[in-house]
Amino acid sequence: MEDYTQKHVKIPCIDAIITPCFAGIFRGKEEAISAIIIDGYNLIGIDHHDLNRRREQLIQLLIAYKKIKGHDITVVFDGWKSGSGREELSTAGGVRVIYSRLGEKADAVIKRIVSREKKEWIVITSDREIMSHAWASGSVPIPSSEFQTILETSDTSLAGAYDLIEEDDDGGHQRKGNPQKLSKKERATLRVRKKL
Repeated sequence: MEDYTQKHVKIPCIDAIITPCFAGIFRGKEEAISAIIIDGYNLIGIDHHDLNRRREQLIQLLIAYKKIKGHDITVVFDGWKSGSGREELSTAGGVRVIYSRLGEKADAVIKRIVSREKKEWIVITSDREIMSHAWASGSVPIPSSEFQTILETSDTSLAGAYDLIEEDDDGGHQRKGNPQKLSKKERATLRVRKKL
């Protein structure tokens, strides 16, 4: 009979530093790697003295955030007024950066990506139309202002730091069902917030 205790099997991914692509395996379901798509100008605004500098600052923040969390991040900026004739795609520090083509808004690019790439996206925007499209496509929208706060504090532990934010007033309508139970949207939003 062969002695199996003396055999050593070398597994390359364990001997090396664990890269973000494997991080989700070891974190558990709540902290698994997520796909995040960001409406860039909706997050940073457009009223800046130097918009190019502010855009680069955002990309650097996202690179640092990706290093901490390991999420797949895509940020989309409008190029519809001054962009090129085709959509531009680049990667900076693992963050995918997309500029919409001349005549196309970032909103249309985000909707197209969320619809085509069938996965649960975390959609960062405060645009109601994009948020509605995200829900309809099986993705979860998070308001830009909330994600901005998360980005600014991303060097600290975020686990459990966010309570459920009250959504728009429902106009006094009573909800049906168990008042103690969160709606599907509220549960999905809460689950996503824990990942961020």
